[in-house]
Formats: sequence, C-alpha cells, structure tokens
Amino acid sequence: MVRCNPVDEPADFDVKVRKPGRSWLRKHRGSAGRPPNYWRHCHTQLAKAFEERCAYTAMFLGAPGTVDHFVSIDEDRTLAYEWSNYRYASGWINSRKQALRSGEVLDPCQIGDDWFELLLPSLQLRVSARCPRGQRALAENTLKALGLRDDERVIRYRREWLVEYERGEIDLDYLARKAPLIARAVQQWEEANGYRWGQPPPKPKRPRARKPSGGTGAPRRPPR
Repeated sequence: MVRCNPVDEPADFDVKVRKPGRSWLRKHRGSAGRPPNYWRHCHTQLAKAFEERCAYTAMFLGAPGTVDHFVSIDEDRTLAYEWSNYRYASGWINSRKQALRSGEVLDPCQIGDDWFELLLPSLQLRVSARCPRGQRALAENTLKALGLRDDERVIRYRREWLVEYERGEIDLDYLARKAPLIARAVQQWEEANGYRWGQPPPKPKRPRARKPSGGTGAPRRPPR
C-alpha cells in the first residue's frame, strides 16, 4: 500500500449516484436487500482518480477494477452512495475485504506513503519502521487479512512487473507510475549496490601495473 490522495467527486456524481441511491435507501429503510449499484456510473472516474491502480496492492490493474466501499454496505448503508467512501480495488481484494469491518484494515487514503516496504528478491511486503507505533498492529492485520504480504496472486503480479524491468522493457519512471512499491524497492537496491537490478554486477577493475621505483625514470646515457 501507498498513500492514495483523495480526489474531488465528479460533477455528475450527485445526480447519477447519490440522489438515486439515497432515494432507494429511504424507500427501503429497514430492508436487508442489497442496494442497487448506482456507483457503477462513477466507475471510470474512480479508476482515473486512483490512476487505475488497486488502492491496496498499489499496482496497475490490467483488467477493470471494482468499486470498493471502504466502510462496507453491511457496516453502514448510509455510506453506500458516498464518493469519499469509494476505493478502486482488484476483484479478489474486494472479495476478501467484504467480510471485514473498516476498523480492521488501514484506509489507503489515510496512511503514510512509507508505512510499508517491499523486500527483494522475495517480493514480500512488510510494515516499515516508519509506520507509527500506534498503527503497527493494524498495519500487520491489514497485510494478513488482505493477503498483501505474500499471497500467491499478489506475489505473481509483482514478479511480472519486476521481470519487465529486468528485461529492460520498462524504465524506473514507468515502473514508479504503475507499481510504486516495486519501483521504490528497486531504486533503493540499486543505490545501495551501485548497479542496475537484474544486470550482472560490474567486473572489478584490474589494478594498474606499478612502475619500478628509483630515480626520475629518465633513461641513463651510456658512458663515452
């Protein structure tokens, strides 16, 4: 996870989503039925707001993502049609999160940008030392509950991005836009090691041959 900066709601959100949604909630007060998904009308704008990256895996979604209600409908139906409650997420993450209460996971829009770090070469995610102590237990639970630490699906997708970089198919700037956690780990590794990730280390330089000592080095003239 990296911090996702909130974006103002679309100009037509109130007309297309909030008003019809609230109207349905008033008419079905006390109903246990699933509210209609008027939020589908803002799907494209939500994807753009999150730069088409999953808010939880922090990676570009090759397939269309889903509208995640950070506070689930089961927890608080009054937030079902509020733009501020929406996060863009991959389908499997959204499915894992449905049974969770909002207090069980960190909100991608409320975290620090460096609370998590990716390990190379394992590609496992962990809570960094920069995560505030009071938030670390919740951060650890977020990794476990959503499978962000080492779930096979997320590891495989991280590996795909890393391999593209290793092959030279993308540069670090592009990787930072599509998978910022991976780009950050790669950049730190390269700065520490002094060469590009995925390339063989540079050969050590051979020491120069030393000139024999003695005098100025000028040739001596033979005696006449």
